[in-house]
Amino acid sequence: MVKQYTKGLRFEKFKEKEIPPFDKLFDIFKELLTYTSGDFDEAFTWLKQLDKEYKLTTPEYTLDDFLEDLKNKGYIREEFGDSTGNGDDPNDKKIKITSKTEQALRQNALNQIFGNLKKHGAGNHKTKKSGAGDELTGEFRDYNFGDSLDRISMTESIKNAQVNNGIGNFSLTDQDLIVQETNFKAQMSTVLMIDISHSMILYGEDRITPAKKVAMALTELIRTRYPKDTMDILVFGNDAWMISVKDLPYLKVGPYHTNTVAGLQLALDILRRKRNTNKQIFMITDGKPSCLRLSDGTYYKNSNGLDSYIVEKCYNMAAQARKLHIPITTFMIAKDPYLMQFIQHFTVANQGKAFYTGLKGLGEMIFEDYEQNRKRNIRKF
Repeated sequence: MVKQYTKGLRFEKFKEKEIPPFDKLFDIFKELLTYTSGDFDEAFTWLKQLDKEYKLTTPEYTLDDFLEDLKNKGYIREEFGDSTGNGDDPNDKKIKITSKTEQALRQNALNQIFGNLKKHGAGNHKTKKSGAGDELTGEFRDYNFGDSLDRISMTESIKNAQVNNGIGNFSLTDQDLIVQETNFKAQMSTVLMIDISHSMILYGEDRITPAKKVAMALTELIRTRYPKDTMDILVFGNDAWMISVKDLPYLKVGPYHTNTVAGLQLALDILRRKRNTNKQIFMITDGKPSCLRLSDGTYYKNSNGLDSYIVEKCYNMAAQARKLHIPITTFMIAKDPYLMQFIQHFTVANQGKAFYTGLKGLGEMIFEDYEQNRKRNIRKF
């Protein structure tokens, strides 16, 4: 009896993948937390307003249920005021996000930005050069004196010996040995500078939130995909100071001018202490440098146009970074021709790069440039 098999296509009515109600609300809530700089109360108030307008919840799953799930899953914690004289009522209860939520915000930013990019192969940054490294390439070559024994491919070597000497009189010599090629892995040290001057929220545009998202995403990418790389984050206003990864969700703009020189000085100080060969600075800014801290501790400020004294200091810092072989990539969130001219001169002084971009696409540009810089710098080996 002959069985006859048929092949064909089966069409069914599309069924939308069911997402648990908690996950739906949590995706929205993570976005609100990013915009409110980690303020739970403000974010939850916004969520209530969105629920009223768009009916996000159902009688079976309410916002109270969502709040309870946030507590049970460890995304929020309750804190009570103390009696230390700070004006906090000890009976006052305040809800704050936990480190688990901070991690979720970074991962969310990574998915939003990096998820839109062209997929790359798994693994760390690799060179195109083969040699004594620790990443297997899948390619083979003859054994050379001095090659590490753990790089010998026994399967290929035995097969080679059988071909050369036959199975009946089997013998394995150094002429039969085959070594699997490896690639070098390199390390990159990056400093990300974020402008938190007041202009980052002027003119009806929220520029700090995209910058903050980029910082969270880039940090999460390096931690998960390139663990040998390092990234330090600093912010600059009237002064410059380092912030930790856990501080990113709470980052806000202050009533500051723009002390670009202080940011660059701190970035170079950080990178001088790194032992990696490859170093770079990413700077996200939207405004002109308008502030310097003088030797006596006072501030020299001028927001009217481009002050030549301040600008020259910036050019000097760019040239100093160039001598240290540290490229600066500037992401200018503005397209004012007057400011673009300053950035062009700054970039020439450093031999770096500059991108003039709006808020849309900022993350993709920074991620792609990070990858390109890695490849370019690795070739120096």
